[in-house]
Amino acid sequence: MSDQSAPTPPPKRNFLQSLEVDTRLLGMIGAFFVVCIIFNILTDGRFLTPRNIFNLTIQTVSVAIMATGMVFVIVTRHIDLSVGALLATCTAVMGMTQTQWLPNLMGLELGHPMIPWITIAVGLCTGAVIGAAQGWLIGYQAIPAFIVTLGGLLVWRNVGWWLTDGATIGPLDQTFVLFGGISGTLGAFWSWIIGAAATVACLLAIWSGRSTKTKHGFPVKPMWAELSIMGVVVAAILGFVAVLNSYTVPSRVIARDPGLFGCETADGCVAAYGLPYSVLVLITVAIVMTVIALRTRLGRYIFATGGNPDAAELSGINTRLLTVKIFAMVGVLSALAGIVASARLGYHTNDIGTLDELRVIAAAVIGGTALSGGVGTIYGAIIGALIMQSLQSGMAMVGVDAPYQNIVVGAVLVAAVWIDIQYRKRVGAKS
Repeated sequence: MSDQSAPTPPPKRNFLQSLEVDTRLLGMIGAFFVVCIIFNILTDGRFLTPRNIFNLTIQTVSVAIMATGMVFVIVTRHIDLSVGALLATCTAVMGMTQTQWLPNLMGLELGHPMIPWITIAVGLCTGAVIGAAQGWLIGYQAIPAFIVTLGGLLVWRNVGWWLTDGATIGPLDQTFVLFGGISGTLGAFWSWIIGAAATVACLLAIWSGRSTKTKHGFPVKPMWAELSIMGVVVAAILGFVAVLNSYTVPSRVIARDPGLFGCETADGCVAAYGLPYSVLVLITVAIVMTVIALRTRLGRYIFATGGNPDAAELSGINTRLLTVKIFAMVGVLSALAGIVASARLGYHTNDIGTLDELRVIAAAVIGGTALSGGVGTIYGAIIGALIMQSLQSGMAMVGVDAPYQNIVVGAVLVAAVWIDIQYRKRVGAKS
């Protein structure tokens, strides 16, 4: 009798189960490291140099920013084929704003301190309005998202061309260029400050989450598992900062103006680039989008609608207005990505953002966003964008021609979807 009343002991948990780490996340990170190691071998150690890692990060930013918004679009069972063209229109508007419209209409010459901020505001508003208009056609007029955004791809790509008469616009404002160019970095000192602050914030967030679970009686990880996670977070953040800080400014650049780098003379002056402003923009976007996804009513509505649109509508969610909000959000993110992309080039060009819509969708899907809706993560989309850019950069360094690069990326996309389907079948079978 006593044996029957004894409580059932909890099942034994393996190492990964104790850590409570998403195995799909580990798989993506593992795939990224495998790609890096392979290309580092093929390039005789040039792939994993601080310089290349720095370039890889700033090249990933614009696609990764848009991919965070694409997660919400795909989660709600839609698609957006217009993000690359929308980026081009927004950069055309911002290029014309700072080089022609503001100087001609308001008398603000290039270099005026208000030009970059007015330009950014105009670009973000343009993206929001266009995105909301497409969302209205999809949500309230019931036109399939595929058709609306396919039309948008053709329309906005050529609106950008029309606004500029097909010309390259530039040079852009020097403050504006800081948001994407190699000159827009924090330097070693402030990079360490930001890295330390980010480390403390992450550790406090992990510990606060544990305390909240304990307070409400929820099970928590073993202390060794919690400390292990904290150690990995600290190593990842500070290691990333250390790598970027080890990329030093060339002596010929320092010689142009040693005062910019805190030196009186160029002789013996050593300075590091540190964290780019564009990476800080991506980190900010990732935090905001993650909070929206996990901590807000809007995020709950997005995932509820993706899981079962009919049930969501019957429960009182205005799915039509939700669609407008999501596409307006993607429009803003496309404009923000346009700021980074055009700032990195220093000009607006008519081919900017070409095929970005495919890269963005691929990044979201490779990152685990299910095309059937209801499932997706912001961090997964960013890692997917990083894997995509790593593949393209690595193949370019090896000398693979562009057509073959696209073949490889397409094959990786299909393989990622197949692996995701097999993973969900396996999880479903176990549950």
